[in-house]
Amino acid sequence: MSGPQCCENPPSLNPNSGAGHVELLGGLSCYIAGSPQSKLAILMVSDIYGYEAPNLRKLADKVAAAGFYVAAPDFFYGDPYVPDKIDRPLPVWLKDHGMDKGFENTKPVIEALKSKGVSAIGAAGFCWGAKVVVELAKSDYIQAAVLLHPSFVSVDDIKGVKVPISVLGAEFDQRSPPELMKQFEEILKSKTGVDGFVKIFPGVSHGWTVRYNLEDAGAVKCAEEAHQDMLGWFIKYVK
Repeated sequence: MSGPQCCENPPSLNPNSGAGHVELLGGLSCYIAGSPQSKLAILMVSDIYGYEAPNLRKLADKVAAAGFYVAAPDFFYGDPYVPDKIDRPLPVWLKDHGMDKGFENTKPVIEALKSKGVSAIGAAGFCWGAKVVVELAKSDYIQAAVLLHPSFVSVDDIKGVKVPISVLGAEFDQRSPPELMKQFEEILKSKTGVDGFVKIFPGVSHGWTVRYNLEDAGAVKCAEEAHQDMLGWFIKYVK
């Protein structure tokens, strides 16, 4: 994620986007969608551009429409990555917003969800967020995980996974190239007792599931296919 590809097609952030609302959950501002009566929750961990990205919120709304209570926290405390800040390139920004800190910040959010009566939780991580989610998947914090164009996720991370995990990757991805995705697939095939799924989407690049161009019908179609794969995984395992 530290290369230029992870920063391509930055979204136009909009704090008013989405059909849901923002509330404090576990000490973090979170975009919330879906019925608070639902016992099934999905935690969405964003890429470096944060929780005000309209496509991310649109996806949260789509997941909520399937019956889930969805929370997309602001892990960056109002400080998402801004490509135009030349005095604060990505490696510098990451020092303030490491994935290890993101992982720790998920714990009170998960506790807050459970205090609302949630009995099962899935988590989806995009780019930066995938590393956070794979850490959650190494224990019983969540019941299922989906990684979308992951960054910084290693072979050892996948070896440590203990819950059903789906990894959706791009044909053109410097952070998780198809060769690495195939390694993930081999590891998951060899793991007993843990369901795994790996899919490489042809013709797309890193970030395609949330940073697609709405005017590009092909890009929208590929993103929607990934969204359906993600949703299908949660419907199967978060129950």
